[in-house]
Amino acid sequence: MEAQQKLDHQGDRDSSLDFTVAVRAYNSQQNLPLILDKLRSQLGTQNISWEIVVVDNNSTDNTAKIVQEYQSNWCQPYPLRYYLEPKQGAVYARWRAVREARGKLIGFLDDDNFPDSNWVSAAYSFGQSYPQAGVYGSQVHGEFEVDPPENFKRIQAFLAIKEHGSQPRLYNHSTLNLPAGAGMVIRKQVWLDNVPEKLVLQGPVGKSLSGKGEDFEAMIHIGEAGWEIWYNPDMSIEHQIPASRLERHYLISLMRSAGLNVCTLRLTKVSNWQKPVIITRIIVGNLRRIIRHWLQYRGQYNSDLVAACELEFFVSSLLSPFSYFKRNI
Repeated sequence: MEAQQKLDHQGDRDSSLDFTVAVRAYNSQQNLPLILDKLRSQLGTQNISWEIVVVDNNSTDNTAKIVQEYQSNWCQPYPLRYYLEPKQGAVYARWRAVREARGKLIGFLDDDNFPDSNWVSAAYSFGQSYPQAGVYGSQVHGEFEVDPPENFKRIQAFLAIKEHGSQPRLYNHSTLNLPAGAGMVIRKQVWLDNVPEKLVLQGPVGKSLSGKGEDFEAMIHIGEAGWEIWYNPDMSIEHQIPASRLERHYLISLMRSAGLNVCTLRLTKVSNWQKPVIITRIIVGNLRRIIRHWLQYRGQYNSDLVAACELEFFVSSLLSPFSYFKRNI
């Protein structure tokens, strides 16, 4: 226990920093060394005070040991800190990172995100240039273990792949047009002031995807508070996509979970009088999408995985008001 506490608080100080990189790790012994090596090799950070915080979401492998080994040989001017978050779930790890971070800006990486060599400097610079940005996301490319299915680009955003070109652009939280949680940067105080600690969606827990959408929910709270949400193409990361996430069962489950949470997200922070209008739009809009999609792809759903995923999302979105009412009974 004493050794664990020492590991948790190595380099802990009260002073405020410019930037925190928060890595959420769960059974990350394979990828974590690669991520830490990339963070140790960041360029253009000489004039930035920053740190790395690893939040271990109750791993059962050697994640903690790996961080400890890196800490024992850490010669960088920025500290590497470790915290164990025993409550499993993305939202708990995210909040633990926010609480422990000393940076005014916090950049989040998952344990399958490999940042480019200038990611930290690009993230910090964007925050200085866009002071009204409460949240901004990375350009996220997919690094696939196997070739994705044909026409995969139509659904790649559901796997946190965000490729919107070389120019910054505003997102629109009211239409759920938002950056991925992987690679997003937040202003710590904006998050603390506007994001409830207990969100409706709790994020993935183990293999369950039913609570996915927690990052979108948090960003909606920030957007509704008047803060802008941006895409920063200079922050580039590679998202590692294993073969298992391209299997039919996983993709259909992912689309179903995303669709069933549409109504919950669309009704976040809206007035009661707006809710019937939004629910009606969800039902009517998705009925139209289902009909158009079926007319175009009927007979192809067994052979066209992307089309099957799109239909699953539309049907699940149509049913999402019932999921919303079930949560709120």
